[in-house]
Amino acid sequence: MSPMASAESNNTRTPPDLAGGDDLRQGDLSRGTNQAGVRLYNERLILSLIRRHGALPKVEIARLTGLSAQATTVIVKRLEADGLLLKGEPMRGKVGQPAVPFALNPEGALAFGLKIGRKSSDLLLVDFCANIRAAIHLPHAYPTPQAVTSLVQNGVTALLANLDDDQRSRVAGLGIAAPFELWNWELEVGAPRDVLDQWRNFDPQREIAALVPMPVLLCNDGTAACAAEQFFGQGWPFHDFLYIFIGAFIGGGLVLEGHLFQGRRGNAGAIGSIPVPKGADGSQQLIRSASIFTLERKLVAAGIDPSPLWRSPRDWGDLGPTLDEWIEDVTSNLARTILSAHALIDGEAAIIDGAIPAAVRSRIVARTIEHMARLDQQGLLPISVREGTIGPEARALGGAALPFLANFGRDREVLFRAQIQGAEAC
Repeated sequence: MSPMASAESNNTRTPPDLAGGDDLRQGDLSRGTNQAGVRLYNERLILSLIRRHGALPKVEIARLTGLSAQATTVIVKRLEADGLLLKGEPMRGKVGQPAVPFALNPEGALAFGLKIGRKSSDLLLVDFCANIRAAIHLPHAYPTPQAVTSLVQNGVTALLANLDDDQRSRVAGLGIAAPFELWNWELEVGAPRDVLDQWRNFDPQREIAALVPMPVLLCNDGTAACAAEQFFGQGWPFHDFLYIFIGAFIGGGLVLEGHLFQGRRGNAGAIGSIPVPKGADGSQQLIRSASIFTLERKLVAAGIDPSPLWRSPRDWGDLGPTLDEWIEDVTSNLARTILSAHALIDGEAAIIDGAIPAAVRSRIVARTIEHMARLDQQGLLPISVREGTIGPEARALGGAALPFLANFGRDREVLFRAQIQGAEAC
């Protein structure tokens, strides 16, 4: 199950197959029979279970998957031989043979994650256990295609040069987390019109794929952050949840039936576009009341320096009553948004994270729950509102999660793809 793959670049906004499409597999990853599809599915299932639990012995893997002890042993040995699993020390103290736990090998696969943001862009190199091996931060007044491509070309070249041959062979790809249609947000981005127009004809996936020797995936930044929470964070216990990321622009993502749901054009979970009340009779989109750029404007109007919002997202310092006012706007509108989404998807949870200090995130979650309690919820089952666990790095880390999801994420569809391939071969 080699983590290195190749893919053709794609200049459309059709969402990538993040569960491991055939165009992202080569060598052992490409199997064209029904039996092979089952084997691939079982490999991914075992990797997903070990990622969730940290480490598991084969007897527990067999119990959780329903596989026979023999089949489990064969698959685990194969994953260990491929360098994806590490054998731990025997666990003694129980009757019988000591159980040997298996854990993910951090060196098993590597991936790059790129976040294109309003005030900065970030390039990360991430290992199979979500450890950030290297990071390059590019602050800017506003994003430009030239700055982003330069960051990728120079950054990837430099970071690959620090890897040995085996590590380079295990780079699964580069995932891009970017807001869609930047050119439509002139006032919010703060860039000149001619710069924004450059984004109109710039396809990040196609242009960056021409610069790097690896597959490139593109995803809405809110959906990418959702992928990070699902794959690396604490979203995995929930089969269905709404994810909310409070960044320069508020965005979100959806997980349905345990799988990241992107929608037909990759824009599912775009909660920033949801209309919310404004004044007595008006309305506006959520993005204009619950985004950090809105807090920036409030601070400027109050004569307060807004630079800590972008310079130190984990510690804003004391922003006084202006922050309190913004949190009240954010939470009153998030409460309505969460219940509206819940009425449609009947989800288990809403997870709130953002490029914000942990203390601010806690206040937002607590106040959102209070606002929800005051709203009419007749006909709705209870929904849990929780804090995210990743924070400001979620979008870039989510970009890096895309190649991992594509190559190693659990996916029932590989079974059906194998069946279709087998039928076509006949």
